[in-house]
Amino acid sequence: MTSCNTHRRVLFRVVAGALLATVAGCTPQPFNSTDITGAQYGRDFRLQDPDGRTRSVADFKGQAVLIFFGFTQCPDVCPTALARAAEVMRQLGPDAAKLQVIFVTIDPERDTAPMLRDYTRAFHPSFLGLHADLATTAATAKDFKVFYAKVRTGGSYTMDHSTTSYAFDAQGKLRLAVPHSMPPDKVVADLKRLM
Repeated sequence: MTSCNTHRRVLFRVVAGALLATVAGCTPQPFNSTDITGAQYGRDFRLQDPDGRTRSVADFKGQAVLIFFGFTQCPDVCPTALARAAEVMRQLGPDAAKLQVIFVTIDPERDTAPMLRDYTRAFHPSFLGLHADLATTAATAKDFKVFYAKVRTGGSYTMDHSTTSYAFDAQGKLRLAVPHSMPPDKVVADLKRLM
């Protein structure tokens, strides 16, 4: 009798342990980036690509989208963000086809369509540069809670701007705010969950 009860207790512990392990394995782990699922901002954009076509989030349905706001004459933050995005593409391997990286200029006075095409392609041939007039640029940046400002430097100017990238899932929903300091492998892990 005692032996039978002992076996039942052991069996119960084994089954309970397996059940807990299964439940724990099914619990979604938090993203590395900031989860902004359901945010009431950054839902869409209407910007021009280098060929003059108006693009929106809907154009990329079926792909995750990583979007960054910057300018081509940026000395450090923008090239660093795009270099990281290029490394993300490399680490994704075959899954890179499921990601569209978009660079939106906050300096449309200087960043012409040909410049945007050349700049983004220098990092990866699939990267897409988008632009608009000053008013649309300002409205789009505001909608994404992106700060930027023109800063005079001698006879010219530079742009001060926020450094967060945003990620949309394959259904076109804004999901993540990706910190500039996040390493590529953690960005890859997050994007794979959105694909």
